[in-house]
Amino acid sequence: MKKLIYMVGLLALICQFPSQSLASSHREAPLISNDPLADNTDVYAFKSPTNPENIVLIANYIPFEHPAGGPNWYSFGERVRYEIHVDNNAGTPGADIIYRFTFMKTNEDPSTFFLIRLGKENLKTTYNCERSMDGGRSFTTIISNGSVPPPNIGPRSIENTTVGLGAASYDDLAKKSIMTASTGEKIFCGPVDDPFFVDLGGIFDVGNVRPNSGRDAVAKFNCHSIVIEVPVATLQKNRKTVAMASNILDADYVIGVYASASRQRIRTFYSGGDVGMDGDYVQVSRLGMPLTNEAIIPIGLKDRWNSVKPSDDLQFASYFVNPELGLYMDDSQFGGAVPGLAPLRIQSKSLGGFDFRNGKAGLFSLKGTAALNGTALSEAAFGSILLPNPTSPRAVDILPIFYTGVPNLAPYQLATGKGGNPLAAGKPFINNFLPTLGDLLRLNMAVPATPRNSADFNSLGLVYAAVLGLTDGRFNGSTALQMIPNMDGFPNGRRLEDDVTTIELQAVGGVVLAAIGLWYDDFTPNVTASPVTPKLLSTLGFNAGVTKNDTTFKSVFPYEQTPWRAFRGPVYAGTKQTNATNKAERISSEPVDGKLSVSVLGNPVSGDEVTVEIRGAKGENLEMDLVNTAGQIVGHQSVESAGTTETKTFKLGKQIGTYFLRTVSPTERSTVKIIRN
Repeated sequence: MKKLIYMVGLLALICQFPSQSLASSHREAPLISNDPLADNTDVYAFKSPTNPENIVLIANYIPFEHPAGGPNWYSFGERVRYEIHVDNNAGTPGADIIYRFTFMKTNEDPSTFFLIRLGKENLKTTYNCERSMDGGRSFTTIISNGSVPPPNIGPRSIENTTVGLGAASYDDLAKKSIMTASTGEKIFCGPVDDPFFVDLGGIFDVGNVRPNSGRDAVAKFNCHSIVIEVPVATLQKNRKTVAMASNILDADYVIGVYASASRQRIRTFYSGGDVGMDGDYVQVSRLGMPLTNEAIIPIGLKDRWNSVKPSDDLQFASYFVNPELGLYMDDSQFGGAVPGLAPLRIQSKSLGGFDFRNGKAGLFSLKGTAALNGTALSEAAFGSILLPNPTSPRAVDILPIFYTGVPNLAPYQLATGKGGNPLAAGKPFINNFLPTLGDLLRLNMAVPATPRNSADFNSLGLVYAAVLGLTDGRFNGSTALQMIPNMDGFPNGRRLEDDVTTIELQAVGGVVLAAIGLWYDDFTPNVTASPVTPKLLSTLGFNAGVTKNDTTFKSVFPYEQTPWRAFRGPVYAGTKQTNATNKAERISSEPVDGKLSVSVLGNPVSGDEVTVEIRGAKGENLEMDLVNTAGQIVGHQSVESAGTTETKTFKLGKQIGTYFLRTVSPTERSTVKIIRN
């Protein structure tokens, strides 16, 4: 196995800097937060659930797309170079395979402010996809003029055959945008439901994690996605198929993936509204492992992180060996200050003596001893990286998860079959070792996919695979290599369903150390009956508050769900303060439990009657006045003890124009505008 490169430089850098804090967001750095079209929000890489010989690569961009974000709807940027990079060989510098996307826009009907009108689409987006198989030295165009579906605006824009595009449905429109490249890849580019899920409000409130009751901050938002389904043989360094792998953890099938966005160096603003772009392309955003820039890199270096390639990540290595978050999982530091993380406590006396709290020795006392012979921690293997000094305890677990991948060597095997010795050979469950010392989402393509409809499928990914390998009778009876369900889950790649926030918090809390036999402090060898102790159960029972997406995923390509629609029925409830009454007055509304809401059934109105529906006032008395623009009351109705839903009809007469229906309850009032044509 190849020796890790840059060892001497890494040792120096590990000692040089303190580490920083946890957060989670799409807007992960100051500069890129002002450039959403180039903001890389998430990267996924997983075995296709429909074809064992295919891999799915996903790069998402543009955070927090509100579905109703018109009239200037969200879209890929014309002057942005979007790329997905694949490294399949630690012996070559940088990425070996690159997919490059450039987008173009045209206006089919520039006379209107609508995006879609009369069957024509403005800012209609197409793309070219180029592929490099030689590390970026040359590119070949594999898709020209690829189709990007428009935003999912609403039924008049999408399905209407007169004023809209006349599509059977938005899904039908999106399916027609699935392209097949000249080299065989299946590709989709377009808006989708944002598949990420996280309680941003809780986490950013100084770690105010709300297990089981968090609020998904990206629920009902969309993003723009590039999805590629590609044969394993295209990505494998020797062009081998999965069927040619020696086993399901074959080291030759490991890839590392990251995505990026680049802009030209010079931007010039001209009078008249024109903008010019000139110069070489400069990387402004990149993402491999989720939460790296958000959770580990300090704010003063976040923009720098976005600008460099993973091959230059050695300069950031120190931030992975003493993660700041560890301070809040240590009662001798600031553990008591963050009660939301109380279920997570890092081992301080594992097996009676190994301390993995920040600044402690971890396994360093074993460095250079015969006990490490034949393990990944020996000096003959990777001890210089994984045991660099007596003050970098997490170089043995957090650093490899993010920077090198994890080899199928002791001690990185499950405690099953180790006989109480964490350094002994155990049950294999991961091998995504690609020692490039850079932030990549690493995936072993030989590992089969866990069926999404399996009772064993779990969003805790590899953590749950470890649980099954340690406790399930199907797997814990021997050290033989088996396909344990969820071995294809994060951090061995990343599936759409994987709860990466919970997994990474559990990892900092020491769950990986426990899985390989470095148990929690409440386990005493030869005394405690089982290593499955309350502290281990506490860690495994922890979650980050939001554990799944706010909608389902598709079972077929492109797997991400249809983007949320802008027009979703009656106008949403809104409030404003009125000077006259200083009361909250609801201006048009969709039914909201416990809130007065009035909906007009058909507006504008073409006849001389209007029907309205009132909800949210059950048991209350209502007074309703229909008023014209002169302030005259032209209709009045009263309701005693309103029901769950009240339907009322008012006469408008022959006068066309605008009317207002004012509805008053003892606690609220609502005013709805009615147009009479």
